[in-house]
Amino acid sequence: MSERSDRGRALGQRLDALVSAADLPWKRERLMVLDAQISEPGFWDDPTAAAKTNQERTQIADEIEGLDGLVSGLSDMVELLEMAEEENAEDDLIVIDEEFAALEQTIAGLEFTRMLSGEHDSACAYVQIKPGAGGTESMDWAGMLYRMINRYAERKGWRCSVLEYQEGEEAGVQSATLQIDGSFAYGHLKAETGVHRLVRISPFDSNARRHTSFAAISVTPQIDDSIDVEINDTDLRVDTYRSSGAGGQHVNKTDSAVRLTHIPTGVVVACQQERSQHKNRATAMKMLAAKLYALEEEKQRAQADAIAGDKGEINFGSQIRSYVLQPYQMVKDLRTGHEVGQPQAVLDGDLDGFIEAYLLHQANT
Repeated sequence: MSERSDRGRALGQRLDALVSAADLPWKRERLMVLDAQISEPGFWDDPTAAAKTNQERTQIADEIEGLDGLVSGLSDMVELLEMAEEENAEDDLIVIDEEFAALEQTIAGLEFTRMLSGEHDSACAYVQIKPGAGGTESMDWAGMLYRMINRYAERKGWRCSVLEYQEGEEAGVQSATLQIDGSFAYGHLKAETGVHRLVRISPFDSNARRHTSFAAISVTPQIDDSIDVEINDTDLRVDTYRSSGAGGQHVNKTDSAVRLTHIPTGVVVACQQERSQHKNRATAMKMLAAKLYALEEEKQRAQADAIAGDKGEINFGSQIRSYVLQPYQMVKDLRTGHEVGQPQAVLDGDLDGFIEAYLLHQANT
């Protein structure tokens, strides 16, 4: 058997594993059920429920079509390979090598997506960025992280909306919240939750001394409306204020911004995206529900770890990554050990290496 045949067989085994994990027989049955629901009279009477059903149908149909296409394409390539090798058709063999390489890339991407199997990994995400102690230095660092997350979302083709933005007194941001809409946005971005540390020569220090700054990123999923999170009005403090800051053209400079504080937990969310105070409050309530849901899940994980005797803590206050700009250049993730020597590329949104390393680390622990 030739080296190319071995390569084709290896690709086939990886593809078989993906097809098996996808449970296509169940998905084909589910697709038939959804098609029947969509064709029923009055299906669109409830637009919210209909949109959700239609979205599920699209996702399942795309997955089936994609995997079926890969299986069929590989089968065709293997047949062509056999004929090309028999006829010693060098040009055809070069084309097959290129197609095998493209298929390997596609399969690798699907294998990566398989790691995003958490309950909310497929959801869109809320990303909150806050500076630590340190005044202007930390606010500027928070602003750099704000740009990093925006650039990563752009690279992924996700839609990024500014829900809240409070600019720093001299530079950066005091607080910012983004809504990121895209397939598996939460599954990817959850790797960024934690405290990020920056070491650099301060642009705000006239003596050009090295400073260390901290800022925190919190990522929560946009939970399904069907998940009931009870929030009592008596547990809320509601503040309204005027939108401000360089949050982009989508932030309205009106008196409609809303900040909600959940008194029992101390969780604070804010939204200033819309001109309507009512709409901003509704969005803020969704964000608060997502944060409280995530907080409850975290408590349950901590209890399970305690029962199992796991002394390690994974929480919002833990430092996860260091970015060193001077005296040398390096970004290192303290959870996985993954590091790169080009911090500027990372700060420009090149986060895939860190996110993949995190997901592999989580899958193996």
